[in-house]
Amino acid sequence: MPESHPSPDAPEADDAHRRRQAMRRARTITVVVLIVLALGAGRTVISRMSNANTLEARVAESTKLYVRTAYPKGAGKGQNLVLPGTLQGFVQSPISARASGYLKRWHKDIGSQVKAGDLLAEIDTPEIDQQLSQAIAAREQAASSLALAKSTAERWEALRKRDAVSQQELDERRSAAVQSTANLAAADANVERLRQLEGFKRVLAPFSGVITRRNVDVGDLIDAGGGSGRTLFVLTQTDKLRVYLNVPQTYSQIVKPGQEVNITQSELPGQTFRGEVSRTAGSIDTATRTMQVEIVLPNRDNLLLPGAYVQVSLPLQAGNSLTIPSNALLVRGEGMSVAVVDASGTVSLRPIKVGRNFGDRMEALEGVTIKDQLVLNPPDSINQGDKVSVAPSEPAAKTGAKGEAPADKARAAKDK
Repeated sequence: MPESHPSPDAPEADDAHRRRQAMRRARTITVVVLIVLALGAGRTVISRMSNANTLEARVAESTKLYVRTAYPKGAGKGQNLVLPGTLQGFVQSPISARASGYLKRWHKDIGSQVKAGDLLAEIDTPEIDQQLSQAIAAREQAASSLALAKSTAERWEALRKRDAVSQQELDERRSAAVQSTANLAAADANVERLRQLEGFKRVLAPFSGVITRRNVDVGDLIDAGGGSGRTLFVLTQTDKLRVYLNVPQTYSQIVKPGQEVNITQSELPGQTFRGEVSRTAGSIDTATRTMQVEIVLPNRDNLLLPGAYVQVSLPLQAGNSLTIPSNALLVRGEGMSVAVVDASGTVSLRPIKVGRNFGDRMEALEGVTIKDQLVLNPPDSINQGDKVSVAPSEPAAKTGAKGEAPADKARAAKDK
């Protein structure tokens, strides 16, 4: 058989075929790369648009002004005026010495319950003892002089009847007897004074109570010295206590004697003590513009201690006005106002006239109604027509007597 030889055009055909395949691969790769680039570009655009929308939403969210609100509330059964006070013993007396000397011994210490007449301390008074002995001797001398003067006068009376002496001499003897009588009376008075002064060596309790202070010890020098003497003890009657209040002038007309008050002490939670207004000063102190009120508080169990700080709640008469939270007031140069929010979230600044201050609430005389939604803690930058977002709250009809939004209640519960 004849031997076959390859055609001279075969290599060129193979090269052309390989070039076509390479071009097809290149086009395929190029298309794939373009698709990948297009997908990447589309993803970047979409991501940037999403980020822009998110940023815009966050900016809008951050620029919103969120506020808490509350509603005015009716006067109801009236408000309570809470004022600070300090407990004092119904009777509290510093016990001082009337006789000078040295403290011999004391019999009662702080916290001791004593009755009227109980011995508290004894004082050694050597000087008074010597003065008393001297006064007794002087009294005996005066008594002897009086006896002599009387007998002399009697003898001269008899001599005068016989005209043995003159009337002048008789009158002199009578005058000497009268002088001796006066001297004896003076001596008796001096002896009685010193005996009474010596009786002050025994310091006695003037009334029943508890010793709240002892300022001396055995051997201390006791100087009666009038008002400059040292106080030995302080005796306090605690079965009844007094509380003195300074009531502001605004409320002075509504506090009357016989009015009951409630007294609480932070160290005794959950316990309320009832007292009674016993008297008022009946005038306003020009320095403080307050009136002093005295309250009597029973303390039979001695649960309350004199000197303790307490809170006194005075019931006030109910009125027809509304009350608003004190933190709803906005004080500016033009006066006091409140920020009222309508249903669309638009703020309107409304001037208001306030009356009595109840602490956490104020009496609103003019400017608001029971249905007004008031902004609590309004910022200084708030203005007329501003848009705000109101925290969810119950309508005025569901807030009841308290007239507060749920946010207020939640915050109060959290504070408790």
